[in-house]
Amino acid sequence: MKKLIEVNEAKALMTEAIDWSVIKWLSEKKRVRKAADKANALLDCVEKEAQDSWSEELKEAYAKPGAATPETKHLAMKLKEAHDAAINLRMQAEETFDKAERRLSTALAREGCHQAIKGWELHLEAIRRAEAAIGVRQS
Repeated sequence: MKKLIEVNEAKALMTEAIDWSVIKWLSEKKRVRKAADKANALLDCVEKEAQDSWSEELKEAYAKPGAATPETKHLAMKLKEAHDAAINLRMQAEETFDKAERRLSTALAREGCHQAIKGWELHLEAIRRAEAAIGVRQS
């Protein structure tokens, strides 16, 4: 996997942000959002590149149940589960940040930081799996 600088920068910023005050959060929220958006966009792009390199059978099995072999269906299901877990945690983090902003809650903002970091880690794992599936040939 290529080096994902934007993701590492966003993770570092979120790690730093865990200790911020409400005032610091209010003044830095645009920078945090921009870093998160860049990281998410890059992860989505890298994952799509890997998926585009899959066999046609795997692409079909991932997109919808079809006439794929049981092994391909199982692999597709595992790849989809990894992707969905990452995206679900991303959405949860965004909801937590929204709540934190409405309530001016540093505790919620900290929770959102942890969720975002964990979501990126899950997305990186999903990408590793997607890349590993590129050379997989099903019979």
